[in-house]
Amino acid sequence: MASKKYFLLAGAVSLLAASSGFAQVQPTGYDALDSSKVSSKKMVQQNNFMNHTSNFPAKPRDMWELGFHGGLHLISGTIPAQPGFGGGISLRKSLGHTFSLRAEYTGSFDYGQDYKLRPVPYTVDPVNPWAATAARNGGQIIGNYKSANHQLSLDVLMSLSNIMFYKAEPKANWYLLAGYSIVMADVDVDALDGNGNPYVYDPARLTGKRSDIKDYIKSVQDKKYEQNAPAQGNRIAIGRKDDNQLIRHALDLGTGVAFKVSKRFNIGIEEKITMPFDAYLDGYAGPGGSSKDFYSYTSVRLNFNLGNPNKRVQPLWWINPLEYAYSELSNPRHMKLPTPVLPDADGDGVTDQFDREPNTPAGAPVDSHGVAKDTDGDGVPDYKDKQLITPTYCQPVDADGVGKCPDPECCKNRVETNCASLVLPSVSFKGSSTKVASDNEAILASVAATLKSNPSCNVLVTGHAGAKGKKGGVDLSSRRVDAVIDYLADKQGIDRGRFIKQNTPGESNTVDLAPAN
Repeated sequence: MASKKYFLLAGAVSLLAASSGFAQVQPTGYDALDSSKVSSKKMVQQNNFMNHTSNFPAKPRDMWELGFHGGLHLISGTIPAQPGFGGGISLRKSLGHTFSLRAEYTGSFDYGQDYKLRPVPYTVDPVNPWAATAARNGGQIIGNYKSANHQLSLDVLMSLSNIMFYKAEPKANWYLLAGYSIVMADVDVDALDGNGNPYVYDPARLTGKRSDIKDYIKSVQDKKYEQNAPAQGNRIAIGRKDDNQLIRHALDLGTGVAFKVSKRFNIGIEEKITMPFDAYLDGYAGPGGSSKDFYSYTSVRLNFNLGNPNKRVQPLWWINPLEYAYSELSNPRHMKLPTPVLPDADGDGVTDQFDREPNTPAGAPVDSHGVAKDTDGDGVPDYKDKQLITPTYCQPVDADGVGKCPDPECCKNRVETNCASLVLPSVSFKGSSTKVASDNEAILASVAATLKSNPSCNVLVTGHAGAKGKKGGVDLSSRRVDAVIDYLADKQGIDRGRFIKQNTPGESNTVDLAPAN
């Protein structure tokens, strides 16, 4: 039915309009329909999602990140810090799209140098390395230190820029970090000269330009860092000097940003603060050890993603988890779309949007526009028409579609023909031929014209089997009669029902035609 065809066409056009413009858009970060990235432990959840028994796909396997870092390392304390250097290695793994866990080692050397005299630092150590220097300088010292540090960290990183509403996967990833570190610090001071004598400073040389003061202090100190710095007394025997290693628990806080170069490599910049809650990282504590020092590490990081890309996606902090949801809305591949139901008030199979006659009676045949059919064009629809095909010359029609046909012009003054008066010729055959010769075709054409002018007249076709019906003559005669009838019927269009055949004795080469009425 044509109406059903247009109904299906309308539904197909609706779906095409909704999806054709986005048919080529695919997720660039992670395709939730790709089960090859899902571990065997999570395949149950993935199968439930694929079978529409769960709304959530399984978390995919993602790559690990191996990082190498280096940069400026400083100790913020009482003694002014000088630039130090740190470096190390890290290994990071995602917990989800936002949070990840990173284990890291950092080794560093830190330096500090004061440029003015200060009171002897508070210490609980039984041996104060600054005592002899203070005794020679009126109870004051010029502090300095060198610290060699080892730091093991376990930090939680929170990505801030991978959940974006108007972009796909991020090119830059900002993050915050917090975690725990254990720090081993070997802090030493330079309080004695090469002969083991305490430094003696000229107060007059410690005033004036800062550059001049620096030059003077450099000329006095030899930078040997020969003694353990003051501490809280809880060292262990590890490090460059015996009984000179501090081990401290610490809190990490920081922030950073990484820039994606490729799906395998990114470059980052990070600022990390490590707070051991200890006043002796620079070898100089305030009264009662109340002031607390901390490490500041500004690093450049080179990060590499590890893993088979055929089995793992990028680290999840580089994937926007909204991208798949948006792509599914734009180009559904997994959603179950309901069959479109378009309104059709009169139930004729043509939706109301295209129906030009929206109130057609139930069951009435309609055309592709929903208009009731009128096959004969008489103005009466088929479902009311009692004469479905009314010739145009019989119109106009009545309310039931029935017309009144006038008598044909040909029949008004028709004179009945007297068939018996018709004179029809004979057809001759040569030898044993049964084929109508070309010179007989004109004769039969005139016979056909006469028969067409007298449609009520039939024809007697008589064949002759020869004198006394000699042997074989009947068959030949019958074939010649059939040849004449075939020619008139097939070539001239005369109805075969108007012919009557017979065979009689007589001239065997002749077939006679005569009126049969």
